[in-house]
Amino acid sequence: MTQILPLGDLHSHTTWSDGGATVAEMALAAEALGHEYLAVTDHSPRLKVARGLTRERLIAQWDEIDAVQQELQVRLLKGIEVDILSDGALDQGTDVLARLDIVVASVHSGLDDDPATMTRRMVAAVANPHTTVLGHCTGRKRRPDKTWRPESRFDAEMVFAACEMFGVAVEINSRPDRADPRLELLDLANDIGCLFAINTDAHSPEQLGYQPLGVARAMEAGIHPDRIINTWPMEQLLRHAHRFASAR
Repeated sequence: MTQILPLGDLHSHTTWSDGGATVAEMALAAEALGHEYLAVTDHSPRLKVARGLTRERLIAQWDEIDAVQQELQVRLLKGIEVDILSDGALDQGTDVLARLDIVVASVHSGLDDDPATMTRRMVAAVANPHTTVLGHCTGRKRRPDKTWRPESRFDAEMVFAACEMFGVAVEINSRPDRADPRLELLDLANDIGCLFAINTDAHSPEQLGYQPLGVARAMEAGIHPDRIINTWPMEQLLRHAHRFASAR
């Protein structure tokens, strides 16, 4: 199996939402790890508990990203982790989403929706031309009290077929409290022909170091490096992210 060597991370959070470090601190940590690029993907407005970014705050964040970029070699990509709403719409204006480099679409509410509803939500989000990555698709999480938040129920074959059709990468979330999705679902997505993104979902600089955990899971699933979009050179990655630009 060919070694998987990610060139960057497409899912990270800063103090603009619920992260514990500034854009500059996260960028410095990414540069120290040898990353060529880092996407800053703070939460969208509906996730108020995480201080999700309104349209105005998201646009203001771009000025800070531009200022930090002048001091560092690592390329900072402007992004968002946007909530998938109850009807499958994305929780930010389409004109703003069109100006971003990376859009990670994730479910953060209604995690116990019935399978048919959850499947419709996720397929609609994947079909949105702004979506780059489907984030932590099952929503499972290990809580500090050692109990598990169970997986959301959905038609995985249908959702992954939509990801393959629309070129949306299935996130391999490297956080040890998520390890999302599980191996059986990774195998299914791989068999269907999906693209992937090995991300840390980091909320602090040290959490950027979780990426090898996701690499190990991708290796276990036998995923070829060419199918992992954050092993691609930045120019190729951005061309793919903007593949539907004319439809936006």
